[in-house]
Amino acid sequence: AGLTLSGAATLAHDLWVQVVRKGVASEGEQLKVARLSSAALGIVAILLGLSFKGQNVAFMVGLAFAIAASANFPTLLLAIYWRRLSTAGAVAGMITGTLSALLLIYLSPTIQVDMLGHAAGIFPLKNPGLVTIPLSFAVAMVVSLLYPEPAAADKFTEMQRRVLLGAEPHEA
Repeated sequence: AGLTLSGAATLAHDLWVQVVRKGVASEGEQLKVARLSSAALGIVAILLGLSFKGQNVAFMVGLAFAIAASANFPTLLLAIYWRRLSTAGAVAGMITGTLSALLLIYLSPTIQVDMLGHAAGIFPLKNPGLVTIPLSFAVAMVVSLLYPEPAAADKFTEMQRRVLLGAEPHEA
């Protein structure tokens, strides 16, 4: 239930209001979108549950974490410790991590053998994280080097000081 509410709130507020409606939507409209999103997410969850019947639930949760780790971990770590990470690099790394994890899960024995009945998976590993996390790091770094943001790099030292010390800068 918590994931459904979280997903519905994200779709209603972050996607619908901020992207589709450009920041202008009434509370009633947001509520309607959140309710429809809850229903849609519930239907998707039911369909996925029926599709993956017979699969180990703990393993499936591991795949969800592999997707999340592939998308988020490299960007978060680079944002904290690498001054040259750019917005373009962060976005490219997150997209690469997400899409590569989804693709390799589809090509893995979990889908190809267990669900589709093929003799073998195209990608031999059942969990893609071993490949997709380093790939996301590499793409984020290469794109950041190709499309640098000098102003952001200049602010990195001050932001790092804030993060490590938990202090606001003193104004003179």
